[in-house]
Amino acid sequence: MSPALADPQAFDRQLAEAAQRFGTPAYVYATDTVAERLAHLRAHLGRWFAISFAVKSNPNPALLRWMGDRLDYLDISSGGEFALSREAGWEPGRISFTGPAKQERELRPAIEGGLGELVLESLREAELADAIAARAGHVQPVLIRIAPARVPKGFGDQMAGRPSPFGVDAEDAARILPQIAALPNLRIIGLHIYSGTQCLKPDAICENWRIFMQVFSETCAALDLRPEKLIFGAGLGIPYHPGETELDLTAITAEIGADLDAFRADPRFADTRLVLELGRYLVGPAGWFVTRVVSVKESRGSRIAICDGGLNANLAASGNFGMVLRRNYVMHRVGGDQGGARPEEKQDISGPLCTSIDKLAGGVTLPRLEVGDLVAIHACGAYGPSASPLYFISHPHPREVLIEGEGMRDATRIPAL
Repeated sequence: MSPALADPQAFDRQLAEAAQRFGTPAYVYATDTVAERLAHLRAHLGRWFAISFAVKSNPNPALLRWMGDRLDYLDISSGGEFALSREAGWEPGRISFTGPAKQERELRPAIEGGLGELVLESLREAELADAIAARAGHVQPVLIRIAPARVPKGFGDQMAGRPSPFGVDAEDAARILPQIAALPNLRIIGLHIYSGTQCLKPDAICENWRIFMQVFSETCAALDLRPEKLIFGAGLGIPYHPGETELDLTAITAEIGADLDAFRADPRFADTRLVLELGRYLVGPAGWFVTRVVSVKESRGSRIAICDGGLNANLAASGNFGMVLRRNYVMHRVGGDQGGARPEEKQDISGPLCTSIDKLAGGVTLPRLEVGDLVAIHACGAYGPSASPLYFISHPHPREVLIEGEGMRDATRIPAL
C-alpha cells in the first residue's frame, strides 16, 4: 500500500524531514507508490500488455534509473530525453522516440546510438530518418503513428479526431504509408496510436482501444504487415481534485478483455507484442509538492497563506497547465490539525510571484495555516519541475527528493539558481 495511505502520520514525518533536510519548495517521490501502481497495472492488464513509460511525464534521472529493471520500455520525445535515459542506464534498444518535430540533430545520435524504435509522425520525418540511417549504414526499425478520425468523449486532452500535429491522419494512411514502406533504410515493425489522455471513464478508454484495434487491423491488412509491436496510448487518468475517484482497472478489463483476446486471436497478430504507453498513471500519485508558508495575511474577509513555491515551481497545480476551469488539487497540512488544536477553515494559498495567477488553492478547507507550516499538494509526481516556468522571477528552483522505503536522498535534476 502507498506509504501515504498505509500510515499518513509516518509519511508526514518523512515529508517534514525532506523539507528540513533539502529545503522547500520540493517534490517528493515515493518509489513504493510507483511499485504498487505498476503491480496493480500488471495484475489487471499484464495478460495483454507490456508497459512503456513516457519520460516526458517525469524525466528525473534517479527515478528513471530505479525503473530500469522494473519496466519494459521507455518512450522519449526529444534528443534530450534520449540522453537522460541513456545516462540513467537504459539500453537504447528498449527506447522508442515520439514527437512531431524531430530534427536531424536529435535523430542522428538516436539512430546511430541504436534506438529501438523510431515513431514516425510524418513522411517528412521518414525521409529524414531514412537519409540518416543510410549514412550510418543502418536499417532503422520504425513504428508509424496513426491519428484516428475519432476520439471518444471523456479525455482531458485529445491528440486526434481533429486537426493535429501528431501522426498520420487515418484517412491519409493509404497514401502515405506505402511511401514510407518504400524507403530502403527503414523497416516498419508496427504502429502507434496515442489519441487521448487523462481519462477517468472506463467505458471511454475501452471505446478508444476498440478504435485502436480497428485502425491497427485495417492498416496492417492494407500493408500486409505482421507487426512485431503495436503501441496503445493508454489514456489512463488519475484523480487530481476532491470528489474524483481512482480509475477502476477491473471495470476496464471486464469490458475490454474479450475484445483484446479476439484481437490477439487474429493470426496476423499472433506474434505481436502489445505495449501500453503511459506516464502520469504510474508516477502522478507517487509525488507530493511540499511548500512552506512564509507569510499569512487577512484581506477583505479572506485568509491568505503565501508560500515559497508557486506556479513557477508547479504550473499544473496552479491551474495553468491545460486546465479549462481552475480547481484545487487535493492537499493537506503536514502534521494535520494537531489533535484539534488547528481548527479547519477556508483559506487561499498563493505562491511568491508578482502575478495574480500565482494561486495554488482558492477557498480550500485546511487546518488554520500559520507561518512556517508545510502544505503538501498531492498527485504531483507527473508534469512537475520540467513542465513549469522555473526561471520566471528567478526564485530558487524546487528540490526533488526520492523516498525508497525508509530512506531518502536528494534527486534534484535541475540545478538551483
